[in-house]
Amino acid sequence: MQRRKFIQNLSLASAATVLPIGVNAENTGKKKRFRAAFISDIHIKTLDVAEAGMRKALQTINQSDKKPDFIINGGDSIMDALAVSKEKTKAQWDLFFNILQAENKLPVKHCMGNHDIWGWQLKEDVKSDPLYGKNWWLQLTGNTKSYYSFTHQNWHFIVLDSTQENNGGYIALLDAEQFNWLGAELESNKDKHICIVSHIPIVSFCSAMFFKDMLPNGDWKLSRALLHTDARMIKDLFRKYPNIRCCLSGHIHLQDEVTYLGIQYFCNGAVSGNWWKGAFQDFAPAYALFDFHQDGAVERTMVEY
Repeated sequence: MQRRKFIQNLSLASAATVLPIGVNAENTGKKKRFRAAFISDIHIKTLDVAEAGMRKALQTINQSDKKPDFIINGGDSIMDALAVSKEKTKAQWDLFFNILQAENKLPVKHCMGNHDIWGWQLKEDVKSDPLYGKNWWLQLTGNTKSYYSFTHQNWHFIVLDSTQENNGGYIALLDAEQFNWLGAELESNKDKHICIVSHIPIVSFCSAMFFKDMLPNGDWKLSRALLHTDARMIKDLFRKYPNIRCCLSGHIHLQDEVTYLGIQYFCNGAVSGNWWKGAFQDFAPAYALFDFHQDGAVERTMVEY
């Protein structure tokens, strides 16, 4: 009888130590996840406070106890390229990548911001220059298109280009080619959780808070440059894919978190805050840390570095 109990106990103990494939004792009892840092609107320029701020943000991320797997740069890396000379644009990009190389050891995925585009608002005609428009950003980041995707574990990230030329300025929308590409990306990745990245928000409350004043008739003042003008069309596309979990953006320099039709939309402030003049409205300079869980859950922590 004693021998039989011993064998039963041994069998139970052995069974308790047998773990499913891909699971180890270290991560049992914990939700499997990975972390990514989201930095946006750095707006680097040759200014001591800007250079020190970018360095500190990257140092804080790289020295974190729970180091991210990678960084997503949400765009507007430099102060401005839309309306400044080639020489000044080059100086900004040189400074940005010099600091990035010196202070960061993590992989970086870049999203294009409106201020990263060269020459659209220059008075002189530079359209014949090979670096005109989005070409400079493409060359520097090594991308062949201004939108792309990548997969990390069981998450698929789709990086969009929000900024299209519009009567000497810009408008937030996807052109037809990009919209069709987005649909194909979603259709071919139904087996993964989806995270959408765009510089300009697709759905956001804080876009309406950017301007302090209302229009004279009391209407909200909401520019075509502050929120995707094709948001309804994108929303209708998203409704077909319940595996879309979240959308990440910058641009507004404010923070919000909106859940709409089952998708979490995060607007993530700015590393530069008020363009390196302290806080912008209620939000100090900051970046975001995102925990992406294997079950599709997403958690954000804002870090005022």
